[in-house]
Amino acid sequence: MSAVAGMAMFDKIWDRHVVIAKQNGPSLLYIDRDMIHEGSFHAFADLRRRGLRVRKPNQVFGTADHYAPTSGRAISDAATPQIARMIEQFDDNMRWGGVHHFGLSDPRQGIVHVVGPEQGITLPGLTIVCSDSHTSTQGALGAIAFGIGQSENAHVMATQTLWQVRPKTMRITIDGVLAPGVHSKDVILAIIGKIGAGGAGGHAIEYAGSAIRSMSIEQRLTICNMSIEAAARCGMVAPDDTTFEYIYGRPFAPRAEDWDDALAFWRTLPTDEDASFDREVVLAAEDIQPMVTWGTSPEDVLPISAHVPDPAGQADVEKRETMARALNYMGLEPGTPLSAITIDRVFIGSCTNGRIEDLRAAAAVLKGQKAKVPGFVSPGSTVVKRAAEAEGLDRIFKEAGLEWRESGCSMCSAMNGDQVNSQERCASTSNRNFVGRQGPGARTHLVSPAMAAAAAVTGRLTDVRQLMSGDRTR
Repeated sequence: MSAVAGMAMFDKIWDRHVVIAKQNGPSLLYIDRDMIHEGSFHAFADLRRRGLRVRKPNQVFGTADHYAPTSGRAISDAATPQIARMIEQFDDNMRWGGVHHFGLSDPRQGIVHVVGPEQGITLPGLTIVCSDSHTSTQGALGAIAFGIGQSENAHVMATQTLWQVRPKTMRITIDGVLAPGVHSKDVILAIIGKIGAGGAGGHAIEYAGSAIRSMSIEQRLTICNMSIEAAARCGMVAPDDTTFEYIYGRPFAPRAEDWDDALAFWRTLPTDEDASFDREVVLAAEDIQPMVTWGTSPEDVLPISAHVPDPAGQADVEKRETMARALNYMGLEPGTPLSAITIDRVFIGSCTNGRIEDLRAAAAVLKGQKAKVPGFVSPGSTVVKRAAEAEGLDRIFKEAGLEWRESGCSMCSAMNGDQVNSQERCASTSNRNFVGRQGPGARTHLVSPAMAAAAAVTGRLTDVRQLMSGDRTR
């Protein structure tokens, strides 16, 4: 009799949460956490219309983020009366539902994907949903976390369950040591550049290898955040001692009397050595350089040392036409060195790169320098904002000439009035460079926080390694 094959982490967690399994079709999953933001008004309206209530309010957490004003913390700071009403409606829904509510004035407020890990709401082995695609962020702590629609959100709030089709599994292994100046944002951009914007479609990704293991939790959160940009259902990193040290003592984490039991369970979650995956992808850490996008998809990415590609070199007609449209929108000419592209502003923040380590990386480049272009720095949460101010990072940003804002999604989603003007070029630490993502006609180049800071100092896309070596003329 042959031995039973080992299991991947994803399968271990999934199987524990199956309430009803169908042979051919979706399974009914138990959902441990439902994270919600202002867009949830559709789901609450559905519950009210049907005479339903939130089944388990203690497992639902709401925070204002997408429409949260960053110029101040009052409702009156909202960009428009319509946005103010949305925030007020969100507050009313939170009270009606009796759920955990982190409103604008709450010191725990922030972007939902930053708040979850920060507050200890996100834990290994959980299933977590939110009506936002970048929920995949929270898989960095060893959870299955994915985005859902508002009708699904209503189903979760009413039943604490959700019908889902089991995805395939993919392991992306990155071994080696990242070079100085190369950050986790560069790693995930390099991955998307390799496998494509649809390369992980229908899969749950587990990130593995020595390069991943050496990363902090904040760096892993950045990696998992952009899993969705490769069309993955979710992204995950197996929990380890780094994970456990990060979680310990956080507000919603297991208390002392429950900690040992939780830890014992969490240690069973990592993938077994003999487990198999539906697909394997391997990258070498030392091959990854600081990355920058040139087009209108995260897969349109190259090392900063490269040149704008020429569509004429593409044999595939559809790909050639897509590239030509992207270059036309971005106002770029083939063959232009990426390092020669001038920018009009920078944005540092978002659920991808708005944590304290991201702000430290940007501040290290900006310290003692003056920005040649304007820009916003919007922390990922009020907790991050206060931590940065305690370290004096806010003074570095302000002395460089950048605006130090309140926490929220800000210029990443451009829903709260923070926008890039039409045909302005922005070096952004956000996660998407789609047409109009940062405002109608906005041209977005995705970069790491250090690369965004380097662009601010020089006024163009710049290899941050040159600034690290003291060469500010190249």
